[in-house]
Amino acid sequence: MWSGADPLILASKSASRRALLAAAGLPAKSVAVDIDERALEDRFLGGGGSLERLAAELAQAKALAASALHPEAYCLGADQTLTLEDRLLHKPRDLTEAAHSLAALAGRTHRLTSAFCIARSGAILGIEQDTAELHMRILDGRAIAQYLDLAGPDVISSVGVYQLEGLGLHLFDRIDGDHATILGIPMLKLLAWLRGQDLISL
Repeated sequence: MWSGADPLILASKSASRRALLAAAGLPAKSVAVDIDERALEDRFLGGGGSLERLAAELAQAKALAASALHPEAYCLGADQTLTLEDRLLHKPRDLTEAAHSLAALAGRTHRLTSAFCIARSGAILGIEQDTAELHMRILDGRAIAQYLDLAGPDVISSVGVYQLEGLGLHLFDRIDGDHATILGIPMLKLLAWLRGQDLISL
């Protein structure tokens, strides 16, 4: 199916992103890239960039960083942002901040924007993004505490304090959008781009 000479280079150590690629039959090697996401975010937004395009900007930076290390490979950068109305949320630092994040999200609709960028030899070849909207059900303090106790400290690795493929599903009463986009890569758009480049045959 994959016709590239070498596996994709995934500029991420995210287990969920690796799993998405593996499930689609795409060989990928994960590498860590050294970029200061918060500084890049501040420069982009401070320079007039929009919240809607921030995920794509971060994905591009990751793809280019990976391409500098593996210039002959197709390098895939991916990133995701969560916005609540006009506010950008970040990963909580601890379970106390996680509880505050859930209280802010409860009973409201937030947006997850996932983007990918493909780079090779230091050049951007393709960049796409997709957005999903998730409505979290009303949660009181007791429900939030129970969820955090059951889900455990791993939830702070997610900006929304949930993994939709696990206990996080209990938090929602409506979800509009592609599941893979919610997990971190807009896979339908990625697969369409790869087909367009004759990099996959299916």
